[in-house]
Amino acid sequence: MIPPATTALLIMAKAPRPRAVKTRLCPPLTPREAAVLARCFLRDRIAQVRGLRGARPIIAYSPPSERASFERLAPDFALMPQAGEDLGARMRSTLATLLGGGHRAAIAIGTDTPTLPTSVLQHALDLIASGEVDLVLGPAEDGGYYLIGVRDDHPTLFDEVSWSTSEVLEITLRRARAAGLRAACVSPCFDVDTPHDLTRLRAVLTESPRLAPATSGFLARQAAGRRRRETSRS
Repeated sequence: MIPPATTALLIMAKAPRPRAVKTRLCPPLTPREAAVLARCFLRDRIAQVRGLRGARPIIAYSPPSERASFERLAPDFALMPQAGEDLGARMRSTLATLLGGGHRAAIAIGTDTPTLPTSVLQHALDLIASGEVDLVLGPAEDGGYYLIGVRDDHPTLFDEVSWSTSEVLEITLRRARAAGLRAACVSPCFDVDTPHDLTRLRAVLTESPRLAPATSGFLARQAAGRRRRETSRS
């Protein structure tokens, strides 16, 4: 039985397979490197969620055939397959299932914000658990959001939204206001989707590698390998 004070913290994750993840980073990355980077993003998010207070950690994974790989990555997390035709349907379905299963609130977050401080994620968790707001959002710098937390099922927040556009956050907030929901936003963060984002990520993690240890380690090894190849050609 789930304690009534428990908030579900849900990582929305796709199996990190070449040519299935982070394809917009190819080039400069190879498909294999992009998959390794995505796996590092996931490992860092799992470690981050483990350090939160007051959360039940869960991974909503895709595709369903990859359950065993997620069991190996996070044996201490609950697992549930994603279901739905688009991102909105998958998020709504998983959040509604968790709320219907006895959690007092539920948060969904992806893996593409490796520089997100744990304190921001904890703040979002505390906000939605407090009951002072009905909706918490983590704004992404591209106009979307990297995190959403709710206390009840609100289909209007997810239905018929063009997810890869710069208006997602504003549409969601507008719909929340129309529904009379009390909404709050935590600090913004940038998604790593493009080569420009990757360059920015390298710079941030060079200064603060502890934000995402697995990711910073991979990027450092990749940079060292590139320098060795350039030296051998000169």
